[in-house]
Amino acid sequence: MSSPTTSSPGTNPVIQFQNVRIGFEEGDILRGVSFRLEERETLVLLGETGVGKTLSLKLAAGLLRPSAGSVQVLGKEVSTMREKDLLDFRRHVGFVFQESALFDSMTVGDNVAYRLLEDRVADDQIEPRVREALRFVELEHTMDLVPSELSGGMRRRVSIARALINQPPIVLYDSPTAGLDPVTSQTIITLILRLRDVYGVTALLATQRLQDGFALANFRFDPATNRVLHSPSNGDTAGAKMAATRFLVLRDGGVYFEGGQAELAATKDDYLKRFLV
Repeated sequence: MSSPTTSSPGTNPVIQFQNVRIGFEEGDILRGVSFRLEERETLVLLGETGVGKTLSLKLAAGLLRPSAGSVQVLGKEVSTMREKDLLDFRRHVGFVFQESALFDSMTVGDNVAYRLLEDRVADDQIEPRVREALRFVELEHTMDLVPSELSGGMRRRVSIARALINQPPIVLYDSPTAGLDPVTSQTIITLILRLRDVYGVTALLATQRLQDGFALANFRFDPATNRVLHSPSNGDTAGAKMAATRFLVLRDGGVYFEGGQAELAATKDDYLKRFLV
């Protein structure tokens, strides 16, 4: 894969939420949430079911609008964009859904090519790009299969291939290892590390699995050896060359904790300790 387009250097964050509120008939779920995500960072959203992790991803992708507050992505005010402009904006954001969200009636190759077809990419460019994306997730041999012929982990990897087909600078992950066995989960985490450390992808990742976040904070992918290597300073060293991984815990509609891996691991807070068990 060639490197994705990244945001221009500067002080503007890649993603910024400012006092964001959103809710439904039963009331607000996010009640004034604020955070920012810098280029190449990974922000791990933690929290129990229903606290707004997936909602946050959908807000960042422009799939939902907040009832109040501001959502800025790549320097654009997503929360006020017209639908026509949002279609172009979403070309710069990859989304990996928890349930993969593949089209059952389409082959793996056609699923991955879907966005290219929407963008009217030339026919002679589509197959090479699809093969490249599937090769990245080590599933090129599945091009002519349909999703029902794949395991859950393979479907998740196809979802990642589809998310990166346009080489976006941002990828949003919704519980990417949920329901997967440990070996398959590690494969998914390795792919996320590769996207971050080789291609500079900025990531917003929602999960209930703290071990996934710790893996991203404590390991890096080394392209020279094609291996995952231990890097304990990755998530906590200010100004380090390696991409940082931070953690944000949502609770009761707001930000309950935001910080690095070392701070979270050493917490004395009883609620945060639940995620460490």
